[in-house]
Formats: sequence, structure tokens, C-alpha cells
Amino acid sequence: MSARIGVAVMAVLLALYIAVVGWRAVQLVLTGEPVGIAMGVALVVLPLIAAWALGRELWFGVRAEQLAKRLEQEGGLPDDEVETLPSGRATRAAAEGLFPRYRDEVERSPDDWRAWFRLSMVYDAAGDRRRARQAAREAIQRERGTR
Repeated sequence: MSARIGVAVMAVLLALYIAVVGWRAVQLVLTGEPVGIAMGVALVVLPLIAAWALGRELWFGVRAEQLAKRLEQEGGLPDDEVETLPSGRATRAAAEGLFPRYRDEVERSPDDWRAWFRLSMVYDAAGDRRRARQAAREAIQRERGTR
């Protein structure tokens, strides 16, 4: 739940940024000065990029959550017993110990979105957020292809 609150706060802040920069862009264009118009037009690009990035990340989060729920309903979430920190998160060493098993599963079934999603969970538990996101994106793509 705290992750959703964080996402909501960031989305609101980004929306505020988009509104402020967009308003400033309009003001610059309305000056009628060539430099002001050029700066205003350039400022329009920033909110568009920000809105696109926000939408992309929110959609990724929604799709990843859908896959996690679906995998949970199917009983396919990893259920390995691992050493955890007081926070309940797996220790890095324990998560890295699981990695070969889930990597091998992906290598055996490269088109299985479930294998990719489980691999993303292990990457996340090991603290490798970049690879976790890549594997989750791959799972989303594979799941789309099975419909």
C-alpha cells in the first residue's frame, strides 16, 4: 500500500510540474518575442516527455501487478524458504542463491511469461532493480503474445 501512496504522490507532483511548465510555456509564447516564443515551444516538449514517461511507468506498474495477482491465483509465485531481514525482505545472499534455478527455468522455457516474472522477482529480491524491470517487461511482452 505504501508503494501506491508513493506512486500517487509522485504522479501528483509530476502533474503539478507539467502544469507549471506548460503554463510558463504559454506565457513565453504570448510575449511575442522570438526568443520567448522559441523558449515557450521548447518548454512544451518537456511536459509532453514527462507525461509520456509518467504514463509508461504507471502502465508498467499496473501490468506487473496484474501479472503478480494472476501468478498468485495460479499458485505460481516462488515459495522458496529464504533467510530474511527484519523487514521481511530476503537477504541478498539468499536471493542470489535462488537465481540459478529461475534463470534455468527461463532458459528452458523462454516464451513462458511466468518464468520471466519469477526471474524478475528474484532479481528484485537480490537488489538488481534494472534487471528486475527488464525481466518484468519481458514477462509482460510474453504474456501479451499468449492471448
